[in-house]
Amino acid sequence: MKHLIIAAAAALLCAASAFGQAKKPTLMVIPSDAWCHESGFTKSYDVMGETKTVPDYDKALLSGDLTNAISTINGLMADRGFPLVDLGQSVKSISTASAETMATTSKDGMEIAVSPLDMIKQRAKCDIVIYLYWKVNPQGPRRSLTYRLSALDAYTNKEIAMTNGTSEPTMTSELSLMLQTAIEGSIEEFTGRLMTFFTDMEANGREVALDIQTWDGSPYDLDSETDSGDLLIDLIEDWVAGNTVNGVYSLTDATSTMMEFDQVRIPLYDEGGRALDTRRWARGLSKLLRTNGIDNRLAMRGLGQATIIIGGK
Repeated sequence: MKHLIIAAAAALLCAASAFGQAKKPTLMVIPSDAWCHESGFTKSYDVMGETKTVPDYDKALLSGDLTNAISTINGLMADRGFPLVDLGQSVKSISTASAETMATTSKDGMEIAVSPLDMIKQRAKCDIVIYLYWKVNPQGPRRSLTYRLSALDAYTNKEIAMTNGTSEPTMTSELSLMLQTAIEGSIEEFTGRLMTFFTDMEANGREVALDIQTWDGSPYDLDSETDSGDLLIDLIEDWVAGNTVNGVYSLTDATSTMMEFDQVRIPLYDEGGRALDTRRWARGLSKLLRTNGIDNRLAMRGLGQATIIIGGK
C-alpha cells in the first residue's frame, strides 16, 4: 500500500509538472476601443473614400496610466507563464507607416485596406489579444476601479474569455495596485479559459478564413479548366480539403467569380516544426495555382483572413 501511495503521488507530481510546462499562447495587452475613445486617444483617416476613426496607440502610450495598467496585466500573465508581446515595441516597429498609406493597390487599381490594429497584430504575431478597459470611480475620499478584460483570438476576433468587475472602495490612489487587487480574484478562471482555447487549437488547428476572388477582366474564372485538366473551383477546394486539420473547413459560398471559406482549421506548425500562419499556409495554394498557369495575388486582412485574387498580380 505504501508503494502504491508513493507511485500515485509521483504520478500526480509529474502530471502537474507537465501541465506547468505546457506550451502557452502568446498574448498582447492593448487598451480597448472604449477606453481610447473616452480618453481622447483616437485619430481619423480615409480608406477608399470612407472616414475611419480608430484608436491612436502612439498617443495613448504616452499616458503613464496606460503603460502602468498594461505592465500590471503583463505581470499577472507572466507570473502564470504566458509569453507576452509588448504593445509599445510593436507600435514603434511600424511607426514609419502612416495610417493614410495602410492599403495595398493592385495594378488594376483595387485597394485592400489594412487597419492600424491589423498592422500591429501582423507584426506582433500573437495568438490572443487582451483588450483592457478600466475606469476609476471617485467616492468621496475613497476610490473604486471598474475593469473589463476581454480576450480575443487574434486571427478570428472571436471572444475567448472575459472577466469584469468593480473593486472595493479604497484610500489608495495607485492605479496598478487597484487594478491588480480588482483582477486577482478572477484571474485564474480567465487564464484557464485561455489555456482551454489554446489546447483545442493545438489539437484541432487554428481557425482562419480564405477568400478567392477574380480581377475584373481576368482571363480566368473559377469554371476555367486548369493545365491539369481540373476545373479551377475543384482544384482549389481539393487543396483546402487536403491541407486542413482533419479536412475541417466550410465553403459558405461559391460562384464562377468567388469562393468563401470560413472555419478553416490549419495546423499550428508545418512539417518542419515551424510556426504556420495564415499567409504561409495560403501561399501553398497560390504556388499551386501558378504551377497550373493561373496568375494570382495573395493579400491579407489581419492575421486570419487570406484573399487570393486570380488573374493578376
